[in-house]
Amino acid sequence: MKKGFIYIGLAALLFSTMEIALKLFSLGYNPLQLNVLRFAIGALVLLPFAVASLRKKLAGQPRLGWGDLGFFALSGFICVVVSMGFYQIAVTRTPAAVVAVIFSCNPIFVVPLAAWMLGEKVSGRTVLALVASVAGIACISAPAFAAKGGLDLLGIAFTVLSAVVFAFYGVMGKARSKRYGGLAMTCGSFVAGTIELFALIMLTRVPAISSALADAGLGVFASVPILAGLTSADLPGLLYLGICVTGFGYAFYFLGMEATSAQTGSIVFFIKPALAPVLALLVLRESIPPLMLAGIALIVGGSGLLLAKRKTA
Repeated sequence: MKKGFIYIGLAALLFSTMEIALKLFSLGYNPLQLNVLRFAIGALVLLPFAVASLRKKLAGQPRLGWGDLGFFALSGFICVVVSMGFYQIAVTRTPAAVVAVIFSCNPIFVVPLAAWMLGEKVSGRTVLALVASVAGIACISAPAFAAKGGLDLLGIAFTVLSAVVFAFYGVMGKARSKRYGGLAMTCGSFVAGTIELFALIMLTRVPAISSALADAGLGVFASVPILAGLTSADLPGLLYLGICVTGFGYAFYFLGMEATSAQTGSIVFFIKPALAPVLALLVLRESIPPLMLAGIALIVGGSGLLLAKRKTA
């Protein structure tokens, strides 16, 4: 169980550094281009570890079949293409800070999905922890919402859809983690999702499709580049996002779920909004206002309730 808590902490730490890395390295790629590159790098880095882990997991069990490959194809499509696709559309219509905070509420959807799909029990302490964490996220995000004035409702809807789909991805991954293990589960999804996203990017280069996307106000998704614009100066930041945040971040997320539960593992996304401002203070010297401090305290308290419950069990 302690190992599971360590995995959860590492995942939260790595996920919390994403926005800081983007600022430090000033990576201004097309959003789909950044996604396909970082998931591809993450898959390549995890591949040798995933293969070794999978061999141990499948010792004495049937080898991977078409059903397993179909699962990886489906999970990769759900995570990399659908969830992250909705996320990128939301970012084009709504401030990125608001999208990131709303997306961090995906554990709200993990709890009922885990109860339905995995039979995990939902206790009163779990509900209280969710309420405290959501209240904390509201405190942290209040300035961003106030500064915007009128938020785009369609952008908010796409953000919520992204969070719901990602919650489903996490729960379905937990359901199969016993067979594959967290590393193989993550790597297999990344490989399949990267191939699928690459195919879709190629479609955006078809003149008719590119024109239709531009006419619909989605020019950012038209004629998406793959390697165009890459420089040697960008390489450290891109490698960090691909290897650390995407590769090992997601791997630790599923390893944490595997060692605990889908509900407990999902608190990674509650911890991120609390930890990111602290890291920004230490690295970027960004101040933390009182309301944000209150939000961090609420999230820490809510997360503590969930972890204390799991430790007692």
